[in-house]
Amino acid sequence: MAFYDVTLLTDSRYVNPKLPGEYAQNILKEDQIVREALERIGLKVNRKDWADPEFDWGETNIILFRTNWDYFDRYSEFREWVTHASTKTKFVNSIDLLNWNVDKHYLSNLADKKIRIIPTRFIPKGSSLSLEELHNFTGWTHSVVKPTIGGAARHTYDITQENLPIVSNKLVELMKNEDFMIQPFQNSVPVDGELSLMFLGDNFSHAVLKKAKNGDFRVQDDYGGTVHEYIASDKEIEFAYEVVKACPEKPAYARIDMIEDNDGELAVSELELIEPELWFRFRPEAADLLAEEVISRL
Repeated sequence: MAFYDVTLLTDSRYVNPKLPGEYAQNILKEDQIVREALERIGLKVNRKDWADPEFDWGETNIILFRTNWDYFDRYSEFREWVTHASTKTKFVNSIDLLNWNVDKHYLSNLADKKIRIIPTRFIPKGSSLSLEELHNFTGWTHSVVKPTIGGAARHTYDITQENLPIVSNKLVELMKNEDFMIQPFQNSVPVDGELSLMFLGDNFSHAVLKKAKNGDFRVQDDYGGTVHEYIASDKEIEFAYEVVKACPEKPAYARIDMIEDNDGELAVSELELIEPELWFRFRPEAADLLAEEVISRL
């Protein structure tokens, strides 16, 4: 018999940080908001590092992915954990969504369903096709390259004709071991930023605008990016909802990252279904919607 209804998943850095800076404080605050929302509806809640060797995952009815933000740096270990834990309990979002969303090849699936994405070319690991050849083939003179499995802008590079040989040399060993993807640089990102719209079940909840610091294109706060409250337009909400509907199954939570592409149209940059930051500190009541989705899966 399980001891917990829900276990919030984090990583070791955020279990009990001794002197948390602003970043960790936000993590602790938002996990507390989620925990309180779950407890208000009578659920018994736990919070654990996904790699905790002492915890029996059969002691929880549901694992709710929250801030396990080291999984892409320990991916082989994480996949072993997923295989093991999924035999003992249920994931939210589900393991099927996790397997679909963990690799950015899902962008091709969205495009097949007529969802507009940033044009993307995938580079299989061990490919003999060089970045220079891809630039020549596509005609792109300014692009962004990154792994298909990753986060926090890991191994993400802005490529121009000037630095193309340097980036190619940096990535040559990495590209032997993992798939990469290349996209044309989107000119709106360093100017206007990237929108994130949060959906909980079928319900649009709230939105934020992420902006890069001056001189950069990466909107992640790891690189000096900032987050701002944002009032999404009807057009943006409708576009995001179409993305949610294109998922293989209805997610309990989804974050749709979008930009205005180089043709002036809304396009998906990423769809986050595993452990996205959902910025509950900007709208704490949204955690109640998440709690409803969790309890419907118990």
